[in-house]
Amino acid sequence: MVDNALVNDILGELNGSSEIESSVVVSRSGMHISGQAPDGVHLETFVAMSAILLGSAETAISELKGELENILVELDRSRIVIESAGNKGLLVVVTNTKDNFESLASKIKKAAGDLATAL
Repeated sequence: MVDNALVNDILGELNGSSEIESSVVVSRSGMHISGQAPDGVHLETFVAMSAILLGSAETAISELKGELENILVELDRSRIVIESAGNKGLLVVVTNTKDNFESLASKIKKAAGDLATAL
């Protein structure tokens, strides 16, 4: 059972960062759980394709015997970070900057870990 209040608290804290444009929690099957996609983006397509990207990357690296940290999509002025949030979900974060990524990546990783317990 999803703890919606905890999920919303985690997203609220994450979205408090000025470097984050939007964040959304998605089920492994590609269904929206909580949060918002960036303005002008079709939510259902965005969350479904994010789940497909993560699943594809996990499948592709399974032969390498490594562990996936995250998916990073570089845009001209921003990034999309897709991070596993346990067996049931994933966290998709759209940044509005390419600067100071290490600090931001640690916040996203922590939020994904917290979400894993809430899902």
